[in-house]
Amino acid sequence: MAVIAIIGAGPGLGAAVARKFGREGFSIALISRNKSKLDALAAELQTAGLTAIGYAADVLVPASLQDALARAAAELGPITALQYSPLPSRDYLKPVLDLTPKLALEALQFSALGLIHAVRTVLPGMRQAGRGSIILINGGTSVKARAGFAGTSIAFPAESAYGEMLHDALEDEGIRVSQLVIPGGIPQLQLPNGIDDVAARVWDLHAGTGPFRTMLIPLEDGKEASD
Repeated sequence: MAVIAIIGAGPGLGAAVARKFGREGFSIALISRNKSKLDALAAELQTAGLTAIGYAADVLVPASLQDALARAAAELGPITALQYSPLPSRDYLKPVLDLTPKLALEALQFSALGLIHAVRTVLPGMRQAGRGSIILINGGTSVKARAGFAGTSIAFPAESAYGEMLHDALEDEGIRVSQLVIPGGIPQLQLPNGIDDVAARVWDLHAGTGPFRTMLIPLEDGKEASD
């Protein structure tokens, strides 16, 4: 059975993506820091007839992230799809004049380095299988810096650059690397089917082909270019 690992799984987009992929026949590895919340989400998905297991890990602690992905592969099967969408700390949304080197480094570790560690864990299996997808979920600061959101304005572009390079390097190997940019809070975007529309777009990125970056809506229509 195909397996999706959702890094940054929670009751919002993570749960919606889990439901969508689960209905498409995927087993689901839910990864975030809070084990009790993961277990509750996994139980909810299991009640709906889906296969889901939670694995606690912190993207700022590479060993825990790598261990969670390895345990998921051992218990559910090789990771077919990886969604990297951990929610940035509010500290990363401070104004640029309040940004310290320490905070900038942490934001980079959270977004760019966390992704690199995750990819290096799952990519060998994908390359061996000759198929897979890696999906980045980012806010609008990945494409347009905002002085009021300094941490993500530095970290998201670094994450994006790595993802785009992966896209170019792997596109001939059957491995799809893509980015969905969501410029603002999903409830404020007034999508016809709300968060389920976003989950459907994530599925399309996994199942289809196309450029590296997809904008959920045009950036100028978003109220914020954050998270």
